[in-house]
Amino acid sequence: MRTICAASDSLSIQSMQLDHLSFHQWLFAILAALFIGMAKSGLAGLGMFPVLLMADVVPARESTGIVLPLLICGDILAVYFFKNHGHWKHLKRLLPPAIIGIIAGYFLMRLDFSNSLFRHVIGWIVLVMLALQCVRKFLPSKFEHLPHSAPFVWGMGGWAGVTTMMANAAGPVMALYLLAVDLPKLQFVGTSAWFFLIVNLIKLPFSYQLGLIGGRSLLFNLLLSPVVAAGIISGRYLLNFIPQKLFETLALVFAGVASLRLIMA
Repeated sequence: MRTICAASDSLSIQSMQLDHLSFHQWLFAILAALFIGMAKSGLAGLGMFPVLLMADVVPARESTGIVLPLLICGDILAVYFFKNHGHWKHLKRLLPPAIIGIIAGYFLMRLDFSNSLFRHVIGWIVLVMLALQCVRKFLPSKFEHLPHSAPFVWGMGGWAGVTTMMANAAGPVMALYLLAVDLPKLQFVGTSAWFFLIVNLIKLPFSYQLGLIGGRSLLFNLLLSPVVAAGIISGRYLLNFIPQKLFETLALVFAGVASLRLIMA
């Protein structure tokens, strides 16, 4: 496969006219930003939706660059709320393999994937992540006694790096690791917040070099950033009224349907 020129990749983003977006495209973009905020507030089951929704607003490959700054906005707010609860021992173990995974994902994204094929790639990545999330939710005992070995850490960290670079979909991988090492709830959330803030910032220059981030996409992000903040506020409020298990189960089902839609499109 030949590599592609970043300038050609950025065409759809750099030529994106915000006033030409249809009603349903704006609706999907607003929902994606809202779900990013809600996922960062603790409603983790919504974490798969943003990239799936954005893939219907712009081409699937470019959608990963659109989502990234919005994720960073949510990460900053999440770190603000949980900054004192990060477990740096686990972060130091996970970050080296995650960075290697990000670099591997970057080179994979340089391959000449058509938009149709990349939609399938995103769909399959999300489906695999959903399967891991289902195992984590419904068979938690399978991960209670995993050894804290180097192969496990490097496998989880590397896979998280690849999936976050290619589809912003590393949430379930991180959740599996944090569940396996048995972190308390606040440390679970705080460590995850710090991890994703760091790796998403590392991804920025790679996404820029791939032509996935530009002036017009950042303007789009700026317009949507208040929706991310609203998502965090509303998510923390909704947690008091919606049973978490039911909510996340429904979210997994809907994300699975959306993934299949990408694959079958």
